Amino acid sequence: MPELPEVETVRLTLAPAVGMQAIDVWTSGMPLRLNQPVDATGLRDAAYRRRIEGVRRRGKYLIIDFVGSPRSVLVHLGMSGRLRLVKSSAEMPRHTHVVFHLIGKGKKRQLRYTDPRRFGQISLLQRDAEKEHPSLAQLGMDPLLEALTGNWLYQRTRYSRQRIKTFLLDQSVIAGIGNIYASEALWQARIAPSLRTHRLSRQRAQLLAEAVPMVFQHALNHGGTSLRDFVDADGVSGSHSGYLRVYGREGEPCLRRSCGHAIRRTVIQGRATFYCPVCQKR
Repeated sequence: MPELPEVETVRLTLAPAVGMQAIDVWTSGMPLRLNQPVDATGLRDAAYRRRIEGVRRRGKYLIIDFVGSPRSVLVHLGMSGRLRLVKSSAEMPRHTHVVFHLIGKGKKRQLRYTDPRRFGQISLLQRDAEKEHPSLAQLGMDPLLEALTGNWLYQRTRYSRQRIKTFLLDQSVIAGIGNIYASEALWQARIAPSLRTHRLSRQRAQLLAEAVPMVFQHALNHGGTSLRDFVDADGVSGSHSGYLRVYGREGEPCLRRSCGHAIRRTVIQGRATFYCPVCQKR
C-alpha cells in the first residue's frame, strides 16, 4: 500500500491539474472499498463547472478542493489504486472507476482513478467539517505537516506495552507510516522493531523523531517506492526501492558503515519486518 511519501509524490505531480475546470465526471458504477458505491451524483455536484483549487494530503489521503464548492473529494489509493492526469485521447485502461474531464490552459485532460483490486476509496468531504469525516477524524499527527518531537513521542509511549513497530503503524498516532518506512525509520534510529514502547528512552525517542521525517524526505527525493503498483500522476514509478536500507534486504549486509551483518526478517503483527540484529539491539 502506498505510504505517505508515495501519496505526497502523487499530490506534487498533480500540480498541473490545479486551475483546470471539471466539465464532466464519469464513474464505472462499481463499488470500491468495503463494497461502498461511489457517489456519482455527489461528485458531479461538487466538481461540475468548477476549477480545481488545490490538492492537499493528510496522512495517506488526498483531498481535491474545487473553487466555490462546499465539498471536496477524498481519495485513498488502497492497495492498487492509481490517480493519473492524462491526455483525453489516451486509451482508457481496464479497471478505471472515476474520471474527471478537465479543460484549461488550452488543454483537455482527464484525471483518472483506476483500481484493479478496488480497495481504494473516493468519497465526499464537507470542507467546513472535514475533521469530523470518519476517515480523517482518527488520524494522528502528520510528520510532514507538523513537528514530530522526541518529547511528544516519549510521552505517547509511556502507557503502552506494544512493540514499537506496531506503535508506528497505528495511524491514530502518526499518520502515513506503513510497513516499509516503519522498518526504515527504526533502522535509522538503531531501535529494534520488537522493543516494547514503554522501554523507549528519551534519547531513542529523539532519534526516532528525527528518523521518521528523514526517511520520508529521502523517499520523496526519489519519487517514492514502487514495489509493484505505485506510479505518480504522470505514470512514473518511484526509484526509492534501490535506496532502501533494510526493507526487503533479508540476508544482505547491513549498509551502516563498519557493520555489515546480515539483515534479518521477522513477522510483527502479521507484517514482514526487516532489521539489523547488531545495529538494532534491544
